Amino acid sequence: MSTPDLLYSEAEDDLRAAVRSLLADRCPPSAVLAEAEGHRPYDPALWRSLAAEMGTAGLLVPDKLGGQGATAREAAVVLEELGRAVAPVPYLSSAVLATTALLGCDTDEQHVARLLGALATGRAVGALALPLSTPPGGAPPATVTARGDGALTGRVAAVAGAAGAEVLLVPAEGPDGYGLYAVETAALGAVEAPGATDTPGTAETHGAPDTAETPGAPAVPAVPGVTVEPLTPLDLTRPLAALHLTAAPARRLAGPDRARAAVGRALTAGAGLLASEQLGLAEWCLTETVRHTKERHQFGRPIGSFQALKHRMAGLWLELVSARAAARHAADALAADSPEVPVAVAVAQAYCARVAVHAAQECVQLHGGIGMTWEHPAHLYLKRAKSDEIALGTPGRHREALAGLVDLPAPAG
Repeated sequence: MSTPDLLYSEAEDDLRAAVRSLLADRCPPSAVLAEAEGHRPYDPALWRSLAAEMGTAGLLVPDKLGGQGATAREAAVVLEELGRAVAPVPYLSSAVLATTALLGCDTDEQHVARLLGALATGRAVGALALPLSTPPGGAPPATVTARGDGALTGRVAAVAGAAGAEVLLVPAEGPDGYGLYAVETAALGAVEAPGATDTPGTAETHGAPDTAETPGAPAVPAVPGVTVEPLTPLDLTRPLAALHLTAAPARRLAGPDRARAAVGRALTAGAGLLASEQLGLAEWCLTETVRHTKERHQFGRPIGSFQALKHRMAGLWLELVSARAAARHAADALAADSPEVPVAVAVAQAYCARVAVHAAQECVQLHGGIGMTWEHPAHLYLKRAKSDEIALGTPGRHREALAGLVDLPAPAG
């Protein structure tokens, strides 16, 4: 077993600097706050800059398929910065979950290669049609059924990234058993600014008899039988939606064995890389808290000089150091396709999820009254941390999985 590399390479540091610069310019906390109740699935201009112009959407996709040919290590760096900015973009749902699921299919098949190319170049956004809370550890039972001609019927609740997605990857039970199907809700070559046609407070329905028209945006062809019902999530920067399918036209990408493996691999990669987002979120919370306690004075001195607050921030810093090691180990194991991936992912999620929540709670509390207001971005980080704690398996679920992986009996009760 090789020793994991927990350090950042020069190329990874350069990537971090580029993404951080973009987010500082285009996605400051004030902008995220302003967009939080805007009812858009994501910021299409920011996504275009991040995914297409910088090429981060294709980091996990090989060069020959239109991607960057990078690894999970580079994707983890991007997610750290997105967590630090609580950026409202579908990177986890499209560039990680949907892309990894497609990579588990036969990439020599023309249709799969075309979809991968569209996602990798940012021409389309994808979503894996499973509840965001679904943990890794194999493919979950499908709630959608497929007919012999590929038409899909069923409902999937709480899908991240479904609103505004042009490619829906739907696990379904068909005549030949479990399969992974693709539903295209737009002509991929015509997509320019996904998400720009959303109407606040209404369900996004693909299947109207005419096409959706928006001034300055291309017409998006309708797809019968597909309705995306926006939900009200705790974290407004990561929208959730219920997906309703009624004889929706689809194309099967993989049969039973390959589909289960592809979905399971996508969930594992998503959980492992989510730890890096949680790390970035926690780092922002600690950095902002330290800055505030240096500037906020009480009794004639900075409140950060009080020993009780010093101890709380020092304890949080130690948690962050361990979280960084766990997140980097998971990313490195995924990049190397190591046999240790299940253990590394379980450790990362069991630990990093709790650290992110703790850091966000401390950020709110140590900011005092201002930390409880809507105008301060602290609440965005707390909501993202709590949402991420449930996403792709709770810490308790990952601890149970880890106990089985290392043959350690889990505590009763």
